[in-house]
Amino acid sequence: MIPRPVALFASLALALGVSACGSEQAPFSQPAGTLPEESAASAESSSGGFAWRAVEGAAVPSARHENAFAALDTRLYLLGGRGERPLEIFDPATDTWVPGAAPPLEIHHAQAVGHDGGLWVIGALTGEFPDEPPIPVVLRYDPATDAWSEGPAIPEARRRGGGGLVVHDGAFYLVGGLTRGHNGGYVPWLDRFDPATGAWTPLPDAPHPRDHFHAAVLDGRLYAAGGRTSSHETGEVDTLTVAPVDVYDIAAGTWSTLDAPIPTPRSGTATVAFAGRIIVLGGESGRQARAHDEVEAYDPATGEWETLPPLPVGRHGTQATVSGDAVHIVAGSRDRGGGPELHDHLVLELH
Repeated sequence: MIPRPVALFASLALALGVSACGSEQAPFSQPAGTLPEESAASAESSSGGFAWRAVEGAAVPSARHENAFAALDTRLYLLGGRGERPLEIFDPATDTWVPGAAPPLEIHHAQAVGHDGGLWVIGALTGEFPDEPPIPVVLRYDPATDAWSEGPAIPEARRRGGGGLVVHDGAFYLVGGLTRGHNGGYVPWLDRFDPATGAWTPLPDAPHPRDHFHAAVLDGRLYAAGGRTSSHETGEVDTLTVAPVDVYDIAAGTWSTLDAPIPTPRSGTATVAFAGRIIVLGGESGRQARAHDEVEAYDPATGEWETLPPLPVGRHGTQATVSGDAVHIVAGSRDRGGGPELHDHLVLELH
């Protein structure tokens, strides 16, 4: 259902009022980079069998935030972010980064997913703050051909970005998000997309609307943890965090809310399923100017949250992904809001 000529993206970008790739654009925020005084001091931290390490290499990826970062087969793919940012591909076997074909337009506030030989972006925003329109189609990158393609249109009434995306048993599930960029329009929606048929199916709403979060699926259950209800129009861009954690039983088609809310409510979080837990990393909130470095894990076996080693450098606005026996996280914003943007690469391992 997916392949369509990439040339169609030019008309898509024009319709959305954003530029196509290939033009030079000034950085969105402050100068890029890591903060060496922090990362050097705490790149090696451990607790409860988990430990962080920093990936050191001759090449580093481009700094960015509000980007996606997903594993596909044996490689990791860093894409999108504020401004037109390149696609960069990491090979864990050699600790090297190589460029891929640039996305066809600006992509941000998305959770990418690797599936069936491709990298999928479903439910993203584009354009400038605060009124960023949702990208109205499914996007897919094929590593075999190093090419992007446009898939089916997302139903107009269900378009949004800044929500959580997972894949389970060959189908994608998109939960939450924003319909009007940072101006609001946060929704509790859940939708199923079947890539084999192109069918888009609305499912029951989640108990709580939220945006600026990532979802994860574990043992047939989708977890929506963290996030906020963004409202730039009322001056509450990042203060209305959502503490309850909603869980969707995919087979049963029902929602529930955990008895234990997330210990540190925050948005702009990254979330993965790893080591039998739902792990929530980093984030931002109105309580502090620095991005959060908290890493908290929910164990469904005990029904409790545990505290894992903090990020050596706190961040928000990026995605974490699992590759092999480790969690990888790259880039993001060091402070609340738009900068400084990071390009460091951290790995959480279970020993």
